[in-house]
Amino acid sequence: MKKLNRENIGLSDKLPIKIVQFGEGNFLRAFVEFAFQKLNQDANFNAGIAVVQPIDKGLVNMINDQDGLYTLFMKGIKKGEEIQEKELITNIVKAIDPYASFNEFLALAKEEELAFIISNTTEAGIEYIAGDKPTMQPPVSFPAKLTVLLHERFKHFNGDKSKGLTIIPCELINYNSDTLKEIILKYCTDWSLEVDFTLWLLNHCTFHNTLVDRIVPGYPKDEIEEYNKQLDYSDNLIVSAETFFLWVIEGDDKLKAKLPFEKTNLDVKIVADMQPYRTRKVRILNGAHTAMVPFSILYGNETVKETVDNPFTGSFVNKAVFDEINETLNMDKDELISFSDEVLDRFRNPFIKHLLSSIALNSISKFKVRVLPSLVEYVAIHNKLPIHLTFAFACLIRFYKGTWQNQTLPINDSEDIVTFFNGLWKSDDYTKIARLTLQNKSFWDEDLTLISGLTEVIAIALEEIDVNGIEQGFINYEKKLK
Repeated sequence: MKKLNRENIGLSDKLPIKIVQFGEGNFLRAFVEFAFQKLNQDANFNAGIAVVQPIDKGLVNMINDQDGLYTLFMKGIKKGEEIQEKELITNIVKAIDPYASFNEFLALAKEEELAFIISNTTEAGIEYIAGDKPTMQPPVSFPAKLTVLLHERFKHFNGDKSKGLTIIPCELINYNSDTLKEIILKYCTDWSLEVDFTLWLLNHCTFHNTLVDRIVPGYPKDEIEEYNKQLDYSDNLIVSAETFFLWVIEGDDKLKAKLPFEKTNLDVKIVADMQPYRTRKVRILNGAHTAMVPFSILYGNETVKETVDNPFTGSFVNKAVFDEINETLNMDKDELISFSDEVLDRFRNPFIKHLLSSIALNSISKFKVRVLPSLVEYVAIHNKLPIHLTFAFACLIRFYKGTWQNQTLPINDSEDIVTFFNGLWKSDDYTKIARLTLQNKSFWDEDLTLISGLTEVIAIALEEIDVNGIEQGFINYEKKLK
């Protein structure tokens, strides 16, 4: 089988470098490269990408060995139908290791058509490291590397206003661009860089907060032979992803003109404020995930797909989302319904085996961020407790007992949380267990016993779970609350 490279597949056109991308991992290759390839195809965007390896070890050599080419496989469910697609990604022009070729990295600043900086250096990547200096080749942190690159561009083009860049980080932290900008400005101060450079940054570069959403399992090592059979070339950089795609970018009409995604069929939203979309994702997608885990594990399911396919657990998750979580979100109701339907389709994806045990990590902190706000706001709006979310809360507390029907549960949390529940479950007083958990401010940042009736209903649910199991326990619980 022939090796994947441009000569072997007859690709001779070379795109101009308009994008410098920090990060070469699976997510960016399945998300950003895919998005800009669609722009090239549908909007004649004509943009090539130079990939920068953000840490000392990475995939640069493998990418260059295939001339930047690789195959993206996308699989999923949409409105009940299975979808399988594949696409050869062709827009990476070069990949650079700044640790091995620092001058080649700096040369990117001098690219005439360069317009965008994209990044995904993991949540830990946008960090300030005090020891970073402009003389290092390269500095350690991503923000310091970017500061060096931007400063080089400023100097090379003599502060030309038209050479400012559009900076769009994709790291999974809230206000990712604001945080990155703040750190870059701190380096400007630390390094005593000229005031004119700082003004060029502030006035002629733009920073845009983002929300990215696509599940990317990555290299399908367990099914690689099945994937290889679909190709007539040898590809060492195959990446798999779900079909769902959402990119929300804070920006104005100027950014929409720069990025004409409306000419594609991709769900890219350029909006003044991305926070409602972030809240929607955290509450619905992440919230449903977190709410279902203890409940579904105690029921006997092993995967997310089993959970939503099962008549009882699937109905529970559906009602928790549509009847309770969505009721707390101040967004267009049709849009919420459409997004929720897509989320459940994603949960049903037969191509992704998402083990409940693998998403049980740090369930207490996840519940606080992802589920608790929906519960609290539901009470504020309706002046009553949500049946499904409170039962899920009780399942969470019961899950942290650590055993269920003589089986060890997959608890994975900090030692202090595990120790707290080990002591708590020495008692068989459900009201006490509920009260001590709910009033633990180190978990919730507030005393939840102040929510009228919550302690009592959690105690009822805990007893029903222990006495009657999950399904019958919930049926009894629902009757008692109605």
